[in-house]
Amino acid sequence: MVSKNQIKLINSLHQKKYRIEYGLFLAEGVKVVQELLQSNFKLKQLYCLEKEVFDGFEDKTIIVSEAEMKKITALNTPSTCLGIFEIIKPKAIQEKGIVIVLDDIRDPGNFGTIIRLCDWFGVEQIVCSNETVDLYNPKVIQATMGSVTRVNINYCNLKDFINQTKLPVFGTFMDGENIYKSQLPKEAILVFGNEANGISKEIELLIKNKLSIPRFGNIQKTESLNVATATAIFLSEFKRNN
Repeated sequence: MVSKNQIKLINSLHQKKYRIEYGLFLAEGVKVVQELLQSNFKLKQLYCLEKEVFDGFEDKTIIVSEAEMKKITALNTPSTCLGIFEIIKPKAIQEKGIVIVLDDIRDPGNFGTIIRLCDWFGVEQIVCSNETVDLYNPKVIQATMGSVTRVNINYCNLKDFINQTKLPVFGTFMDGENIYKSQLPKEAILVFGNEANGISKEIELLIKNKLSIPRFGNIQKTESLNVATATAIFLSEFKRNN
């Protein structure tokens, strides 16, 4: 059974300010929770339906009813388990290989998908602007499907970061060079911008290598690609060329 104080704590963790205050975040779903339990994230508490208890974590598990799970979930359709984990400090940024830079990404689903893509393509580093959606937003954690445990993610002033990097910096632009005809290096910074406005003007001034994904349709009225889709294409091309 879940107490009123526990429900209050869990629901507070849906908001960034309380995640920061308590140093805790939520994770929902069997796949995500399993991945976190097998990582260096420290478990504080598990809430599970009776059929979904994890071996070895019984001492930190509270069995709940479906009605109780509906009171604490951040999802439209409640999962069978919810975990509270401690937020960990990210490792220092390692400027090697491909480093993804996110300039003001706001959609949790996009961010989570980009983290999964990095995990798939073997990209270990993501650097985010301070305006990018919080990594520990429950919807971001859900969308990563556990890949958050294998990708190092930092937030910083992007202008300062790009100014000091020794890696070549590439950005995604509608009027950039055709990515399919470009010579792509093995190591690089790849910058992706806000869903509505693209890369900010301040960051654009620092990008010497502008790339685009050409449109092949006859009418060519599509304004832009989803940022996660563009990330997938860019990572595929950079890896294919190397």
